[in-house]
Amino acid sequence: MLSTDDLRFFYALASQPSLSATARLLDVTPPSVTQRLQAIEDKLQLKLVNRHGRGMALTEEGQLLAERAHAILAEVEALHIALHEQRHELAGRLRVLAPMGFGSAHIAPLAAEFRTRHPGLSVELELSDRPNQRLHEGWDVVVHIGALRDSSLRQQVLARNRRFLCAAPAYLARHGTPRSMEELARHACLALRENDEDATRWKLLPPGASQYRTLRIDPPLASNDGRIIKQWVLDGYGIMLRSEWDVAAELRSGALRQVLPDHMLAEADIVALMPAHAQQRPLRTRRFIDFLKQEFTAPPWLLRGCDNHAPR
Repeated sequence: MLSTDDLRFFYALASQPSLSATARLLDVTPPSVTQRLQAIEDKLQLKLVNRHGRGMALTEEGQLLAERAHAILAEVEALHIALHEQRHELAGRLRVLAPMGFGSAHIAPLAAEFRTRHPGLSVELELSDRPNQRLHEGWDVVVHIGALRDSSLRQQVLARNRRFLCAAPAYLARHGTPRSMEELARHACLALRENDEDATRWKLLPPGASQYRTLRIDPPLASNDGRIIKQWVLDGYGIMLRSEWDVAAELRSGALRQVLPDHMLAEADIVALMPAHAQQRPLRTRRFIDFLKQEFTAPPWLLRGCDNHAPR
């Protein structure tokens, strides 16, 4: 009779193009993979894999075993998690997707802390500069910043996050401080190209106006990495539009100054996204979201005294 270890081994083998690739995946020698496969075939008295050249192909029986192994292992994992959840313990794997910059600065340390508090849990955090393109890949939680067009996902606000126009004092000393959107349009406005947003359209609400106005910028410098944009601005190359979480420290220290502080910008809240169709979300998911909300009750990036945020 096959053990669950046999099923895990064969399911891993079935995901690879060759026995040598399986050996690399499992960090074992190729001969040990061959021996393990032979032992499973001997148990079943069936041929599971046909080898050809440096590759391999599953037989019909091997394909059936791989499919059933996946289902059985998923059931075993679900049973393991359910038994732990009966005692209100967290188990299983928590898969989290987050934006590159914010995820590195704020989600990564909290994910490690959450895992320390729940040793029966494993956490897999993946950071992406284009998380919008990967929302439906089976994540337990997707951390997202800003407006979301996809209505098939349920969202919970984790923290408020304002946005600011800012520049280095040296840039403003050389080029002057813009006092209106018309003056801003004549400045070097740098663009952060991320997700699917049009980075050259800045929307501002001037004082006394009832509707947002759009400024179309022509960026002399642009990048998909927020760290690069911020460094360019700190080096005095232009003006940027950035989230409070990313520039609060520099605004506090005076390394950056706000531009058009009396103009309102749409907020870009930090939210957790989950599949809307999930009737009963795993306890690990619910607890992790609650943990993030608690940790962000008083966000470390909160810049007090700056009131140029859009009305909700």
